[in-house]
Amino acid sequence: MNVNDVEISIIIPTMNEEENIGKVLQRIKNSVKGNYEILIVDNSKDKTPEIAKSMGAIVINEKRKGYGRAYKTGFSQAKGKIIVTLDGDNTYPPEVINEYVEFLYKNGYDFISCERISRLNPEAMVKAHRIGNMLLNYAILMLFFIKMKDSQSGMWIFKKEILNHIHLCSDGMPFSEELKIQAFQKFKSIELPIDYGIRMGEVKLQRFKDGVGNLLYLLKLRFLGCEEKISIIL
Repeated sequence: MNVNDVEISIIIPTMNEEENIGKVLQRIKNSVKGNYEILIVDNSKDKTPEIAKSMGAIVINEKRKGYGRAYKTGFSQAKGKIIVTLDGDNTYPPEVINEYVEFLYKNGYDFISCERISRLNPEAMVKAHRIGNMLLNYAILMLFFIKMKDSQSGMWIFKKEILNHIHLCSDGMPFSEELKIQAFQKFKSIELPIDYGIRMGEVKLQRFKDGVGNLLYLLKLRFLGCEEKISIIL
């Protein structure tokens, strides 16, 4: 299948990203080919939604807080056969989207997680974040027998149809690793390297709190399961 025949939904959760969102959307316009839509799932108090709308993005106001909650909302409204996720802080490279979608189809994959570690510029990720990521990678290996280089990456490229076969509970940061665990368990999945950029502006991640929370969620998921199974039916 030619990549230009594929409808792509690019989903970006945002919270007060007026400094960066225009740059992200311009990079998408400059690099992504074919039929695509951009969904901004927004919970901002600044001009992020106005900037996004002015550049042709579809803005979905999501008043409920949470990284996972934003993606659940975005997934439910995506029209594309392929879903691509990016952050609104201009750190993930939309320039690889067409190349990796084509790789997905040509090689029979269902899910790609874009890993930042292989080509990492040390200035783009502080040491504490790298160590936390490594520890969570190890926890996923020990608990779920899945070996990953970057379990916390926020850029994924996957076939939307797989969402009919997975159940996602977390509304917070653990959503990212929960999605990857199920994708790697149930579908043909792979990590591919990307060049991760240096964030400009306020850092939203609370490193210690989010890291501990992610670890505790992994333990809960492994031994207690998902208490409230939420399937995204498309």
